[in-house]
Amino acid sequence: MSTRSKKVLKAVKKYTFLLLGAIFASIGLEIFLVPNNVIDGGIIGISIISSHLTKFPLGAFILVLNLPFLVIGYKHIGKTFVWLFSITALAIGVTVLHPIPGVTKDVLLASVFGGITLGIGVGLIIRYGGSLDGTEIVAIILDKKTGFSIGEIVLFFNIFILSSAGFIFGWDKAMYSLITYFIAFKVIDITVEGLEESKAVIVISDQPEEIAEVLMARLGRGVTMLQGKGAYTGMFKGVLYSVVTRLEIAKLKSIVAEIDPSAFVTFSDVHEVMGGRFKKKAIH
Repeated sequence: MSTRSKKVLKAVKKYTFLLLGAIFASIGLEIFLVPNNVIDGGIIGISIISSHLTKFPLGAFILVLNLPFLVIGYKHIGKTFVWLFSITALAIGVTVLHPIPGVTKDVLLASVFGGITLGIGVGLIIRYGGSLDGTEIVAIILDKKTGFSIGEIVLFFNIFILSSAGFIFGWDKAMYSLITYFIAFKVIDITVEGLEESKAVIVISDQPEEIAEVLMARLGRGVTMLQGKGAYTGMFKGVLYSVVTRLEIAKLKSIVAEIDPSAFVTFSDVHEVMGGRFKKKAIH
């Protein structure tokens, strides 16, 4: 297959998943959240409130309110076509689905399933380089000019938006909106990172060879052996480093405890793994 063909296939895959993400997000909004006056954060939340107050279509607000942020993003960050594509797809999606009535009047069910569906959609869009929220663009720019992180800036925007929902839809709906927001946030994380999110593991033990051998045999993971020296005791100890999925953590803990109950073990999040031999080796 030629390089050009590979690029075309990659682009087709990318925009297919961006479109799929927009469909999921549209379903979460129009089938679950909007009919029950539950909102999400960011520009989507502002659009829902604006549509409720003015009776203009939600899709129009999503597109129009995001445009200024896209212009700002283009000037400060670079190409924004992928963002424009995903935002436009969402605007069209909610417009098409608007005549369809919501599937439930139970606000808690709507909040939970709306958060899950919206989270899957937004997660797919983020995973493939798109965005549905202009506040993220502002946050990226302000992050470089202020002492606040991107997450803190986005959180500030969302606290303001969700608080506004309390005055417009009632405080019970604002609290349901918080439930939706946190569910969507977690589902986005799982969708972007995958169910097999990676964890870096460091094991400090007096029996490093035995532990490394069993980890490679029973988990099929590569292990790097280092040598460390205790600052207090002055004694040399074996240090093992490996990367596993979070689904394998319990098994790893069991293996280490079985061989060396006094071993010191730490875990930390790994957001991306490249190169090396992270893929599982075949276990015979």
